[in-house]
Amino acid sequence: MNTIRKLGEVENDEAKLPTKKKQVKTIYIEADEDHVALQNGKNKEIKLIYVHEGKKYKSKGRYELINKRYFTGSLKNSEELWLEVANYLEEAYEMDKVEKIYISGDGASWIKEGLNWIKGSKHVLDYFHLSKYVRKATAHMPHTIEVLWSYINNRNKDHVKELLNFIIEETESQTKKEAVKDSKRYILNHWDSIMRGYEEEYIGCSAEGHISHILSSRLSSRPLGWSLVGADQMARLRVYKANGGDIYELLSKKKGERQKENRIIELEKKVVKKKLRTASAETIDNIPYINDGRRTWQRQILKAIRGA
Repeated sequence: MNTIRKLGEVENDEAKLPTKKKQVKTIYIEADEDHVALQNGKNKEIKLIYVHEGKKYKSKGRYELINKRYFTGSLKNSEELWLEVANYLEEAYEMDKVEKIYISGDGASWIKEGLNWIKGSKHVLDYFHLSKYVRKATAHMPHTIEVLWSYINNRNKDHVKELLNFIIEETESQTKKEAVKDSKRYILNHWDSIMRGYEEEYIGCSAEGHISHILSSRLSSRPLGWSLVGADQMARLRVYKANGGDIYELLSKKKGERQKENRIIELEKKVVKKKLRTASAETIDNIPYINDGRRTWQRQILKAIRGA
């Protein structure tokens, strides 16, 4: 924990970025969140966004995403996180050559926020969450599930609506009736996002698997209790490693930066003490080293003054 605290905040662009912009026709962005238990008994939502260019065959039944880039951060708001994604896209791609940008995930507002930051992007409802609501609507009438899927796959919105209305009418339990109504609202409200999933260029969404591998396996799969800072730092380290970063290299780099900062602080202290000795008539308020607006070492400088 102490070692991680010393690292401070590891930014999403800490790992090496592409040096040359690429030209691609389609960019895929997928997003989801993990729910991490905190030490105070509450939960914290940690978001994960990743960008890639499609997938390639790796072995039987397995594919690998091309040029993945991950982003996370629980102490920043959604707008800041999406701004980082937008900046990365501008740095990594010839955006005027990109024809389609898909943002995949559930219907959460923070995921759809990406549409405001990524120009020309379109939202796609991922299959995992669609399946969840299809099962929820048909659980007590299992003979209707295949029919509902056939209507969705044939892109027949009217038939989907009619079938869901029929299930609601035939459901006696009020609790189950409300569950079907909730599913109906979800499916129909996201109909356009569902239909984009059938476009030829779309290749699906693997956000659940990435959440499990990048975040959950360390943060929430076991009964752990995190602090807000600790959970954020660990999530960032996991993303840094997934982006190809070297943890030992990062530790060495941060250690060097701290040593350099400490040397600068010591130099500032010496300069302030010298200033006091050579200008005893000058008031502290007029010393430029205190009033020049810098705050990084202000507290330590003031301590040096008191000890002069």
